[in-house]
Amino acid sequence: MEKKIECYHNECCHMSEDCSGGNCPSAAEKKKLNSRMNRIEGQIRGIKKMIEEDVYCDEILNQLSSVKAALNGVGKQILEAHMKKCVVREIKNGNEEKVIEELLYTLGKMMK
Repeated sequence: MEKKIECYHNECCHMSEDCSGGNCPSAAEKKKLNSRMNRIEGQIRGIKKMIEEDVYCDEILNQLSSVKAALNGVGKQILEAHMKKCVVREIKNGNEEKVIEELLYTLGKMMK
């Protein structure tokens, strides 16, 4: 059975000093993330069209694999920003046990 944990505080990447006002992720990171998500959206629309047009299953599966890899890349990018900013800050603030527990939980979810 999975252990459900709560965020180490309600301000994680939303209201804390270092991560508020659009800094976590930064404006440049958000622009890159949105661009990647737009491409993924386009890929998914393409897959839907392939299904409607009865394209060979192997080709559809290859496209699905590409979408999964792209989503994993977005997750990695967000995780990196979170670790460099929020996690480091919380460790410096003495909250290392809780933030590490939360990070391990998140990584476990990402690896499923």
